[in-house]
Amino acid sequence: MFRNAGKEWRPAGKPEQVKMHDFVDAELGRASPYGVYDIGADQGWVSVGTDHDTAAFAVQTIRRWWFAMGKPRYPEARELTITADGGGSNGHRLRLWKRELGRLASEIGMNIRVCHFPPGTSKWNKIEHRLFSFITMNWRAKPLISHEVIVNLIAGTKTRSGLSV
Repeated sequence: MFRNAGKEWRPAGKPEQVKMHDFVDAELGRASPYGVYDIGADQGWVSVGTDHDTAAFAVQTIRRWWFAMGKPRYPEARELTITADGGGSNGHRLRLWKRELGRLASEIGMNIRVCHFPPGTSKWNKIEHRLFSFITMNWRAKPLISHEVIVNLIAGTKTRSGLSV
């Protein structure tokens, strides 16, 4: 019995060795995804960093989304509202998060409102359930062996409801 493990066929019972969790590799670094989910358009934008998940990286992801997708889609917008979980790179206590958002607000010329979910309420966070859950289903059973593979699997995420990343 043989199993398709990507491009080559290999005998069943001989799995490919892969990394786990945040995919830390001495040569490749780590894979740190940060995403923006536009509820109204049912579209996602995910950046995959190769270092640490920092507030500067999070805001840079939002910046790239705004200039590539947000501004063209919402040219009359006067305010940007962001919902975020309570921890990690966009935690409500992080000064760097607040400083970088302030810089972005000045750069785009509008107010940015941030609404943080309380601890333990990730089930309410749409980015977890309408974006990253489908990304996870898309890469299920596929070895995440490089950043290129990770980015391509994320970019290939689509749903019947119309979500595209």
